[in-house]
Amino acid sequence: MGIHIIIDGYNLIRQSNTLSCIDRQDIQMGREALIDSLASYKRIKGHRITVVFDGTDAEVFSQTKDQIKGIDIRFSRIGEQADAVIKQLSARFREKALVVTSDRDVADFATLKGATPISSPEFEERLVMAAYFEKKGTDDIQEDSGWNPTTRKKGPQRRLSKKDRRRKSKMRKL
Repeated sequence: MGIHIIIDGYNLIRQSNTLSCIDRQDIQMGREALIDSLASYKRIKGHRITVVFDGTDAEVFSQTKDQIKGIDIRFSRIGEQADAVIKQLSARFREKALVVTSDRDVADFATLKGATPISSPEFEERLVMAAYFEKKGTDDIQEDSGWNPTTRKKGPQRRLSKKDRRRKSKMRKL
């Protein structure tokens, strides 16, 4: 199975230029715009995606869990922050999780549990790029594998650490 992308919903919305404009007009429209872009990303990549929102702003959704367009939506309970839910999910899925947040505390916790954190602006670039390739009709992005044929020997000092190799592998899958 692929990676599980866990997203700090309001953090991603408020870090994005386009989504934050929509969010300022209506918070529900901001959430819907995010879910629409994630649904198109999921169609292309096929990764499991969970978006976590703070439950205090959720007038429309009465449940704490929901699924819309194949995206798992979670709202924190009253008195609980979305950060706590994200930490629980990253501890549960460990190496399979990719946590999208710009919150340093959540990112450090995810790293401690074995998950890979990625900043919200960096993930938004991936969303925009996937949307571009979907409209263009090409869904396979050619990435440089990093291998250059040569007879020059590479020693262990040039090898990335195990943590960095895992992070690079997950980032390549995005």
